[in-house]
Amino acid sequence: MTDGPRPPQGDADRPLVDEEALERFLDERLPGPGRVEVERHRAGHSNETFFVRRGAEEWVLRRPPRGAFLPTAHDVMREFRVLSALAGTGVRAPRPVLACEDDSVIGAPFYLMERVPGVVIRDELPPAFADGPAGARRGIGEELVDALAELHAADFRAVGLEGWGRPAGYLERQVRRWQGQLAMATMYSRPLPELVAVGQWLAEHVPGSSDSAIVHGDYKLDNVAFRPEPPAHLEAIFDWEMSTLGDPLADVGWMISFWAEPDDPADLSLERGTVTRLPGFSARPELLDRYSQRTGRSTGDLLFHTVLAVWKLAVLLEGSYARHLAGVTDDPFFAELEEGVPALAHRARELIDAG
Repeated sequence: MTDGPRPPQGDADRPLVDEEALERFLDERLPGPGRVEVERHRAGHSNETFFVRRGAEEWVLRRPPRGAFLPTAHDVMREFRVLSALAGTGVRAPRPVLACEDDSVIGAPFYLMERVPGVVIRDELPPAFADGPAGARRGIGEELVDALAELHAADFRAVGLEGWGRPAGYLERQVRRWQGQLAMATMYSRPLPELVAVGQWLAEHVPGSSDSAIVHGDYKLDNVAFRPEPPAHLEAIFDWEMSTLGDPLADVGWMISFWAEPDDPADLSLERGTVTRLPGFSARPELLDRYSQRTGRSTGDLLFHTVLAVWKLAVLLEGSYARHLAGVTDDPFFAELEEGVPALAHRARELIDAG
C-alpha cells in the first residue's frame, strides 16, 4: 500500500448488525413474537445487506459498509426516501418498512424493506431458464428494459421528489462529483493517470440532456430480481442508494455497459456477469431499440453515457480497493481490483478511441 492517510476504520470490534440492539429497536416499533435472527447476504459489493427474520416476518436490512469513505456512494437514507416515494406507483420497487438514522442503534444508519421473492441473476441462470428453451431468455432483457422504462415514466413531481435532485446540469455534476471521488480514493490507494485522463475527456464532452427523470444510478441485471420460471418477469429493482433526478440515458448507458455479448473480450468480465453471453439473450442494439420504443427517447449516440458508466464503475471500485488496502473489508472480491480497476480505465479509453 502507498504511504499516506488511511480510510476511516469505524467500530471494527462491533458486529455489522447487533442482533440484540436491533431486536430492542424493532420491539418498540414493530412488535411481534419471537427472537430476531439476522443473516448476512454476501453477493453484493456496495451497501451491506442482511436478511432479518422474526417469527413469520421477513425483511431486508441495508446499512453502509464499514470503512466507507465515499459516503454518497453508500447513502441508505437516500434509498429509503426514493422507495417511500415510489410505493404505490407502478415502479417495481420493494416496499420500505422503517428507517433509523441514529448511528448508536447498530453503529450506522439503516433501513428495513420488504423481502421480495425472486432470484437475482449473476453468474448462473435459474434452472428453468438454463435447462429450458433458449428463446425464453430473451424475455429477461426485455423485462429489464421495460422496468427501466416504467421508472423513467414515473412523474417525480407527483410522487413528492421535486427538489430531491437538480436535473439541470446533471451530467456535468456527475463528472465533477466522480472526479472528486477519484481524487479521494487515490489518496488511499495509488495513482491512476489513465482514469484521470478519461475523467478529463468526459468533462470536455458533456452532451445536452433532453429531459429529466428519476435515475436509478446503478441499474443492471444483478440489481433486480426475477421470477425463477419462464416467462421472464422482473419482480423488483434493488440498490437505490445512487438514485437521483437527472438524464435517464445515464441509466441506459450503465445498463448496457454491464450487458455482455458473446464476442466481447474475455477481460471485460469484471463486475459484469457473463450469463448474457449465452444463446437466446438479446443483443445490446435490440435492448436499445426496445427502450426507444417504450419511451420515445433516442438512443442513437450513447458514447458519452457508456464511457461515463465504465469510468464511474472504476472510480467506485477504486474506493473499495482502498478499503481493502486499509483492511476494513473482508470481501475477497476487492483484492482483484489491483488489476481490475486499471483494466476498466483502459476499457473506457478504448471506447473513446473507437467512438
